[in-house]
Amino acid sequence: MTAYDDLMEFNRDTQALGQVAGRLGWDQETMMPRGAAPQRAEEMAAMESILHARRIDPRVGDWLSAIDDKTLDEVGRANMRHIRRSFERTSKVPAALATRIAKLTSASQGIWAEARADNDFKAFAPTLAEVIMLKREEGQALAAGGDVYDAMLADYEPGTTGADLEAMFGSMRPVLSELRAAIREAKPVAPLSGEYDEGAQMKLTRQLAKTFGYDMTRGRVDKAVHPFSSGSGLDVRITTRTNPIDPFNCFYSTIHEVGHAAYEQNIHADHLLTPLGSGVSMGVHESQSRIYENQIGRSRAFTGWLFGQMKDAFGEFGVKDEDAFYATVNRVGDGFIRTEADELQYNLHVLLRFDLERALMSGDLQVSELEAAWNDRFEADFGFAVDKPSNGVLQDVHWPVGLFGYFPTYSLGNVYAGCLNEAMRQALPGLDADLAAGDTSAATTWLRENVQTHGGLYEPRDVIERASGKAPDEAPLLAYLKEKFSGIYNI
Repeated sequence: MTAYDDLMEFNRDTQALGQVAGRLGWDQETMMPRGAAPQRAEEMAAMESILHARRIDPRVGDWLSAIDDKTLDEVGRANMRHIRRSFERTSKVPAALATRIAKLTSASQGIWAEARADNDFKAFAPTLAEVIMLKREEGQALAAGGDVYDAMLADYEPGTTGADLEAMFGSMRPVLSELRAAIREAKPVAPLSGEYDEGAQMKLTRQLAKTFGYDMTRGRVDKAVHPFSSGSGLDVRITTRTNPIDPFNCFYSTIHEVGHAAYEQNIHADHLLTPLGSGVSMGVHESQSRIYENQIGRSRAFTGWLFGQMKDAFGEFGVKDEDAFYATVNRVGDGFIRTEADELQYNLHVLLRFDLERALMSGDLQVSELEAAWNDRFEADFGFAVDKPSNGVLQDVHWPVGLFGYFPTYSLGNVYAGCLNEAMRQALPGLDADLAAGDTSAATTWLRENVQTHGGLYEPRDVIERASGKAPDEAPLLAYLKEKFSGIYNI
């Protein structure tokens, strides 16, 4: 066997162990007994210790040195790019620090959940301060004198910097704020009313998952507090949640997570358990979930079909026709929760978090100041005050589990989705007729062939540029939002 063959065989086992670790996380969110949290923290730490040791195994460095990338094909060179990047990154982080972070963030999740339930940020603040201290230490090791936040961002969106995002988000914010202000002056759209059986919600949500191409023979749908997708290849699981007065939360959380899961399920089979066998970045991943959820799932054509499915599932539910249902699905309204935000205001939630976490990582903002900073920024951006920590600084799980640098990829994913939607609509002029019949296959096939099948073969921005025909920027997303919401609100 060649050095490349040896390296790929070793990496395959590492990938498989990573999937097992991911399954522990899925279980923790869905089925694990509450009392098992302390032991699960030990288990997660042990797995991270093993994975860290494999990622910095001296043999990996020897194999990388022995391999001449020029002798490899495109797939081989891409594998080397990912393995080399991971090896160099992981080698910079002391094993003891990686283990401490894994153990703390697993335990932190339970502490956060209790503080959130009690609406007591002060009870969680010391743990969050410790998480930030360790993550900053990790970032400093990775940055090697460079920008700590950029080093952390590279874990989720290679090739993008905080300065890049600051410029992009800076151009988006005034446009979104202006459109939001105009909508607040327009005639409001009535929210959905009544109660909707949660069992019926789950039945319809599983139908929606299949409608968007989710392969249930290689996945499953469960309930969790915070919807997520987990796994890749032949085992890709999603979660959703139900609310008796808000079935859209269930349906669109499911469609969103199916976008993530479809990406993982549709990666070329040859890439299974290789560095190319997962989505290339969180921004590209989010582009799939957002285009499934919004540009397809909230389109006038598809909501017309969904209106009929809702009537079949729940009977008459107080919305008079398909046009009114489309407006209700896309209603812009006041709310505290990012994951429940309408398509227009969602990015304002993300921009808030992006600015705050950069300040936390730089030391410009202390944990003791975080709740007040959050509340001040929220009121400035949304026009009303946060009423309790669970609707504010405690609402997201990302910071408790150490995911700093993750939040901006949500908005970057929206930008990517805007670019992809523009190209997809040009390629599929008859798409609305299909969607009106509940047939998403043309859209999902286009996304599979142009984005998903590649997995990690190309760099993130290259994936979007190859699919859309131009370098990604925010203009298509902003144009789409203006056209859509101006039409709904007659502004």
